Amino acid sequence: MIDVRKHRGESVIVNGFSLELDEGEFVALLGRSGSGKTTILRLIAGLDTLDEGEIWLDGKLASKDGRNIIPPRLRQIGFVFQDLALWPHMTIAESLAFVLSSTNIRGKDRERRIAEVLAAARIPDLGTRYPHQLSGGEQQRAALARALAPRPRLLLLDEPMSSLDAELKSELALELGAVHRTFRLTTIYVTHDVSEISGLACRAITL
Repeated sequence: MIDVRKHRGESVIVNGFSLELDEGEFVALLGRSGSGKTTILRLIAGLDTLDEGEIWLDGKLASKDGRNIIPPRLRQIGFVFQDLALWPHMTIAESLAFVLSSTNIRGKDRERRIAEVLAAARIPDLGTRYPHQLSGGEQQRAALARALAPRPRLLLLDEPMSSLDAELKSELALELGAVHRTFRLTTIYVTHDVSEISGLACRAITL
């Protein structure tokens, strides 16, 4: 990201933000509510459009001065939203299959990929469950599995542990570390709680 700016009406949400990540790096964005953390993730993913500046992904210009040049579906980004955004009418396995339907992964390969990411998220036996049948921690893992399913190049995590108690936060932090090491994913983790990223992030940026 190079000198990115985003306004909503008269409000400046992101004001001249720049960020460069190395491949495989785990970076945390820290800041209070309203500091623009989530907006930065949405701009990177192409879900919002910047007003000024540039976003480059893997050496390709993705967004520039009010235009999304690469659409969200082609950015190879996995996104875990703060509210998880799990589809209530689908089982977890069905939601993973739906995500993979836009890729060239078919048949037995798709089944193997679903099993792989469910195992990586530590919910290997919960694919037949619906979101309302899962605990809060299990829902977080299901959202992570969905983000990992298409093998993204970049993983965006928007306050993924905000609704969890301290014990579950510690457990999920260990699992996120294991996922990062296994998949070697470049990762941006947004939070207002610095304790969540202790031992996870290569570096932290405060907004």
